Amino acid sequence: MIHLNHNSMKRNIVETIKGYTDLTRIHFWFVWPLLFCSGLLLAFKVNGSFTWGLTIKAALIGFLGFEAGFVLNDYVDRNIDKKDVEFSLTRYWRPFKERPIPSGIISPTRAVQAFVVLVAAACILAVTLPYPHNIYVIAAGGYCYTMEYFYQTRKKNQTLPMAQLLGRTDFVLFPVAGYLCYGHPDKYALLFFIFFYPLALAHLGVNDIADIVNDRVKKLKTIPVLYGLKGTGYWVLGFTILHLLIAPFFLREMGTIALASLGVTAMLLGAVNYKILKEKSPQAGLRVLPLIHVTMLTYGISIVASYALS
Repeated sequence: MIHLNHNSMKRNIVETIKGYTDLTRIHFWFVWPLLFCSGLLLAFKVNGSFTWGLTIKAALIGFLGFEAGFVLNDYVDRNIDKKDVEFSLTRYWRPFKERPIPSGIISPTRAVQAFVVLVAAACILAVTLPYPHNIYVIAAGGYCYTMEYFYQTRKKNQTLPMAQLLGRTDFVLFPVAGYLCYGHPDKYALLFFIFFYPLALAHLGVNDIADIVNDRVKKLKTIPVLYGLKGTGYWVLGFTILHLLIAPFFLREMGTIALASLGVTAMLLGAVNYKILKEKSPQAGLRVLPLIHVTMLTYGISIVASYALS
């Protein structure tokens, strides 16, 4: 009996670890510090005085803060996610292929506790930033979590895509918050925001195409539900073109390598749009979603390389 209880406890611990791994999408952990610190490196380029201490601190703030956002996303959607009937996107985003709150692996109370711990840890680090940068970063974090909640709730009842247009600013502000760890709300912060915003909206369109089956079942007013797959293809194309028109003005601020990365990202985004407009299917959205993520990763790496080799 003791042996059986021990094995059962062991299984429960393993399942709980898997649940938290899926809750935080931990296999993408390295992307969030990179995006956050790309903003910080722009601040170093503008203001000088690179320091490893601040860079490591910013990387931790970015990691903890973004993970908290994932947990908040799952908590807000804990009931409606029970209606999922298609699980391809879940398998893409989660290492163990489960939505841990609807499946009962992680309780809503535990999810809230995880969110509070992650936010508190990020805030403690942010408070140690010099004034007024600590205020900037904490305010940006508060805005991002508010917009995340707005996005998840507003898309349940809308006729125009306000949830997407306003809610997506939470993701866009994320690397800008990295800039604010050392920089100020100035033209460079604004340029970063304008550069990233249309790319984030194109990314959202692709993600929603991949999940349209579930969104229809849940009666969520996402872009494909509002405008169909063809209309969403044009949404992605329009914001892609806007992004590529703006990108040179921002990337030249970072240097030659960052500007040269535009050639690679343009090809990646071209492939994304070709596939979506040609096939107009959820499967096409899922297949090209990694290309959008590689695009963002390419920008982050090129910005870091531009600064490091300048």
